[in-house]
Amino acid sequence: MDARIYKPRKSAMQSGRGKTHEWVLEFRSGAERSADPVMGWTSINDTTGQVRLHFETREQAIDYAKREKLTFTVDEPREPKRLVKSYSENFSAYRKQPWTH
Repeated sequence: MDARIYKPRKSAMQSGRGKTHEWVLEFRSGAERSADPVMGWTSINDTTGQVRLHFETREQAIDYAKREKLTFTVDEPREPKRLVKSYSENFSAYRKQPWTH
């Protein structure tokens, strides 16, 4: 069974970094989805795609995958660059673009 280990990014709906400190092991499911002929609901026979395991460290997630004999890939997190700006830079004499008003 194939798994993916990654550190989730922050949600676009919030400015905080909550729920981004844990590592997640998520199973990749290759099963096909099918539509129920009566109700029209979509169903799948393999429910491992719904399972998410959370770990405190990357090494714990890798150890678990090795212990369970899973093939896995590790996606390293990319830290965003911090742009340090201050309000006073808007009024700087060395501003790259001149004021338009």
